[in-house]
Amino acid sequence: MGSLGPIHINASAEDPDRQTTITVSYTEYEWWLSSWENNSVLCSVFVDHEGLPTSDDVLNNCGDSIQVIWEATPPCAEIIADENIANTSICTGVYLLFIGSQPQQKDVVIDLPPAKVNIALDGCIPIPPENRCDTLPSLLFQGEEPLPNETITAIHGLYGGLPFDCEGSTCVIPLQATPLEGISIEFWADSSFGDSSEHFSAMVRVVDSGVSNTPGGGGWFVDVLSSQWQGDPPVSCAMVWNSFPPVGGLPQWLSTPDDNTLMASDQAYYYLAGRLISQGVVNASDCPTGGLLPNGYADACGLEIARPAVESWQNQFDAAILQTAIDTDVPAQLMKNLFAQESQFWPGIFRVSYEYGLGQITDAGTDSILLWNPNFYAQFCPLILSQEACDLGYLHLEENDQAILRGALALQAKVDCEDCQMGIDLTNVDFSLTLFANTIKASCDQVAQIVYNATNEMPGSVTSYEDLWRFTVANYHAGPGCLSYAMYTSWASSGSLTWETVSSEFTDSCKGVIPYVEKITQ
Repeated sequence: MGSLGPIHINASAEDPDRQTTITVSYTEYEWWLSSWENNSVLCSVFVDHEGLPTSDDVLNNCGDSIQVIWEATPPCAEIIADENIANTSICTGVYLLFIGSQPQQKDVVIDLPPAKVNIALDGCIPIPPENRCDTLPSLLFQGEEPLPNETITAIHGLYGGLPFDCEGSTCVIPLQATPLEGISIEFWADSSFGDSSEHFSAMVRVVDSGVSNTPGGGGWFVDVLSSQWQGDPPVSCAMVWNSFPPVGGLPQWLSTPDDNTLMASDQAYYYLAGRLISQGVVNASDCPTGGLLPNGYADACGLEIARPAVESWQNQFDAAILQTAIDTDVPAQLMKNLFAQESQFWPGIFRVSYEYGLGQITDAGTDSILLWNPNFYAQFCPLILSQEACDLGYLHLEENDQAILRGALALQAKVDCEDCQMGIDLTNVDFSLTLFANTIKASCDQVAQIVYNATNEMPGSVTSYEDLWRFTVANYHAGPGCLSYAMYTSWASSGSLTWETVSSEFTDSCKGVIPYVEKITQ
């Protein structure tokens, strides 16, 4: 078990490089780069691959002046047309001539995997989202040395500013109650290799569960945020924001139930009822106006007749929403609440023709996922643009290429189909759910950056987890321009970033997002 007290840090002034050199065999190919004018050899090009040398090979072997000549040399049409022409001086520039190959060996320096330290709890396996322990557990630090014949010799750290150290590869530090904002921990390991691991960090919160009036009382709520955490992953976006969820569990609107039947709703949606009537799913001919208003919404009579179909329709996507939540770690209930506001669960055209899917994604809205989700961008971009263009990164693409990507991505969520029953292709809804969930996750990252830009602080240190989700929903609906201005103004005027203070700073053109967020997060 570790002790809080004097700390002993690896005394080496400079850690040895985690590298090793290995000798590999290969085939070396020799080419001559010669002048067409007089067949003089300008330089030899040695490469370790089959096929013609590349421009970089010429640069590395011959220098930049000859590379310029090589790249500027056009094909010699006369020689290509008639291989028997002997007067090569009619050609300009330089040419490559293969000389031969031979076996060779070379030394290659490879990077070795670093040591690391993982963190877990000892004495409790907390089950999310409450993360409750019956008794105070301890923090368990476990060093990991991937190199053979090397070991972790010590683990060091700072717990709430107090140093601790342990000999060997394991360290156990008893936990005690912390402030609601938690405490910070820094930890690292020494290796017999002669170096130390990266310095890792964690935030730990330990709260007496009695403060939350849990049934039976007693026990402790224990939450840990760290890239090295070995337990169940933290709740959605907590790591991005470095923010603890509410003590004792999440509110219902941020929940992901175990069973999709727990997400069932029975709301009266006039637009959805209107679409079901107009598409012939519901027969409202007994209503005086056929059950429809001029704007396409159902009237009171139409809604009454369509009510069973409306309830069935709004719940048919619940299983897919739940699976998407499991796959992407975006709260299932949040997604359903947002779909209710965006489309009333009609995935076809709702208010305007350029918004698609249950989440009414636009081509402008896809900008966030392409910018803030690099893994998604790397997978999607080559399907539309050349790999060479995609390698530039989204920010460095030409504006036209960015627009092409956004439009193509938004169209992936489109389910309108003239030849399909009811005018929509429900088989495409699953993809639109995944696209939407990844867009929300990208919005989490974007909100984190907006908060940091406004405050120069990590989001979790200046606002609550729930309010960060409110900001994320606002960012999705109204865009970063509205949210950034409100955050900067709120922080500058009050030094506060709560939903109450930020929402009061939305400009007139942005205030429509306030009731939108409040309906989703009730």
